[in-house]
Amino acid sequence: MNYEEKIIEYPPVHPGTDRTFIRFYSGEPDLKAIFLDGDDDRPQRVFVTDTTVAKLPCMKDFIKEFRGGKYEEIKAEEIRIELGGEKKSVRGFRPNSKDVLVVLGAGEPFKSIEGVLEIVKAALDANGQRSTVFVGIGGGVITDMTAFASSIFKRGAHCELVPTTLLSMVDAAVGGKTGCDFDEYKNMIGSFFPAQKIHICPLFIKSLPPTEYRSGMAEVVKTALLYSKELFEKLEAAPEILDGRDDPKFAPLIEEMIRTCVSAKANVVEQDLTEKNIRMQLNLGHTFGHALETKSGLGVVPHGDGVAWGMARAADLAREIGLCSSEYASRIKKMLKSFTWETEKVHPAMRKLHQSDDEIAETIFEAMRKDKKNSSSKVRFVLQEDIEKTVITEVDEETVMKVLK
Repeated sequence: MNYEEKIIEYPPVHPGTDRTFIRFYSGEPDLKAIFLDGDDDRPQRVFVTDTTVAKLPCMKDFIKEFRGGKYEEIKAEEIRIELGGEKKSVRGFRPNSKDVLVVLGAGEPFKSIEGVLEIVKAALDANGQRSTVFVGIGGGVITDMTAFASSIFKRGAHCELVPTTLLSMVDAAVGGKTGCDFDEYKNMIGSFFPAQKIHICPLFIKSLPPTEYRSGMAEVVKTALLYSKELFEKLEAAPEILDGRDDPKFAPLIEEMIRTCVSAKANVVEQDLTEKNIRMQLNLGHTFGHALETKSGLGVVPHGDGVAWGMARAADLAREIGLCSSEYASRIKKMLKSFTWETEKVHPAMRKLHQSDDEIAETIFEAMRKDKKNSSSKVRFVLQEDIEKTVITEVDEETVMKVLK
């Protein structure tokens, strides 16, 4: 069959913004001061948060602005977005402005396309325009969904983020990856859409439950392995930081690790926004980890715990293919174990669902095969020869199975 071809040429699209301003704040978080005080001659904002963040003491003055000057806790049971109920969010409107507040349910089960569309619907109902700024206030679930909603609203609005968890400060909110889960797979729908501003208030982490804090620490360790031997060695020598975030002696190290991780990721995404080459390094531990999160049931294993387990598996896989020494693999697993993360081949969460190690390994591998980063029959992994020495390679099923069972 013959054909004629016409070529249309145009410059590449840079979604969202061509630069991101990252602001580090000292002192207690005060979102009313950041967003609402002062000049009101600003574009409309659609603020998005969840029931967990909305009830934090530091959020009360901000929430009251959208609730008639009164504060009443928004309870999780009010929202039934995943259960087919009529009430998919709680909304509030700020008098004498076009600003709207949308409060969604908290956690991975709410990271769905329905949640994203609820944000879009709130903006539409408020007569939002392309000039509207979507502001996500929360952990990785909220920042991912808010930025995704912004990217698809009228083909692209504006976005700012306020990460409130350690994980979102050092990873999720930085770099423009947006999206939601679909079916049973993590982040399968999404876009690259960087925020114009990211507002980082380190003291938010004092409000985190222990599980959320340790989840973020896994991403800190990952970034240190990739780009900062100095930070890794400091963390390796201080596993007690996991229980010591309120101890003043750890305050300098906590601030250092946040700034180091943000700077490292910023440097990577400046060079490779859409993950064509070096940005893939940031997936260290994630191929194994995402498979575990998916197959154990989304939300059962916290993201950071999955990544930590994945880094242990990646260390064993690097040793198995002769990329790193046994000593290096052992060092990594020892450090992870000192932070109380699971490092054994079979994660306990999977034993509750399957009877045999073989069945668990096959289930995990099948999920990895469907990972959006793969491009062949083999599975692509980020592995390390040593700290700051990273390799991206594909490994066959037989070899992978050796570190899963």
